Amino acid sequence: MRKVAVLGIGLTPIGEHWEKSLRVIAGEAVFAALNEARIAPPQMQALYVGNMLSGPLNGQENIGTLIADWVGWRGVEASKIEAACGSGAAAFRAGVMAVASGEFDLVTVVGVEKMTETGGPSTTSALASAADADYEAAQGLSFVAINALVMRRYLHEFGWKHNDFAPFSINAHANAVHNPNARLREAITAKDYNRARMVADPINLLDASPIGDGAAAIVLCPADRLLPNGGPAITVAGSASATDSIAVHGRRDPMLLAAAQLSAQKAYAQAGVRPEDIDVFELHAAFSIMAALSLEACGFAGRGQGVRLGLDGQIGPNGKVPIATMGGLKARGHPVGATGVYQLAEVALQLRGEAGETQVSDARVGMA
Repeated sequence: MRKVAVLGIGLTPIGEHWEKSLRVIAGEAVFAALNEARIAPPQMQALYVGNMLSGPLNGQENIGTLIADWVGWRGVEASKIEAACGSGAAAFRAGVMAVASGEFDLVTVVGVEKMTETGGPSTTSALASAADADYEAAQGLSFVAINALVMRRYLHEFGWKHNDFAPFSINAHANAVHNPNARLREAITAKDYNRARMVADPINLLDASPIGDGAAAIVLCPADRLLPNGGPAITVAGSASATDSIAVHGRRDPMLLAAAQLSAQKAYAQAGVRPEDIDVFELHAAFSIMAALSLEACGFAGRGQGVRLGLDGQIGPNGKVPIATMGGLKARGHPVGATGVYQLAEVALQLRGEAGETQVSDARVGMA
């Protein structure tokens, strides 16, 4: 298997883009990535699109072909990859395997979602389709409700208080202030967090990430074909994926993200690193409870102790485990199918030393 490198990235601001369609938003990210990679469009061999909701929210499926046509790539292999909120990351992994195997030399991965033109109930219902339709969604459980149940159990089992989770949201917003692509570029305080209105007890508004319209793209190539441009070569040291029961009640331990744990262990083994070697970690915290559970699953904290890293000030850009360095899902925003690609691109920016005010010093190994 060949070593794979990131040749270029493209990011669009996350917001309510009423004037732009799904294909236009995706195209902007793709062209930005191509421009940075200095690749002419005819050279591209494959396009993998991470997206969850184009069918129910935009009335458009087959968006691999749609976007390939829009950017002028008729004839290339193109497909949509759906894995709920992990769609962007799954598309990236498909691109990595395509290049590593030798099948293609140039691949573009784009994550895109347009979520703000439908009403709240429609969007919530569409998102709930990623839960277990028979045993969760059919009982009226939305994703915020499922996360609220998990958070309530975590508070009970490990003795934490709700306001102990405030550092996760405060850190995300503080970092988003410096990210021009972030949706919520406003700092918040512990007082703001504690006074936020309740959404699904114990999750309040500042525990939850906002949806949005946005796209992020990454161009991949074999590492030995990187053009010398004076910048650091960003290579993929490890990539892995795993699954668990979709329904929370089907998991052996509802307080363990077993799939995240297994995939992290596989990726660590491939890369020859340990958790203490990771300089920056972009975790998938759609709700603040998931920040704590992700830190624990990936080996940065013991069981029930993920919250401690936030309380001890260890999650900021200068901390032991920098997370959400560009705002994360909470403040950068969470256009679900695109989020994984945003995270991977943000890790690349950190490793290049191009993260601006939230740059992690001497970052050499990043993880998403």
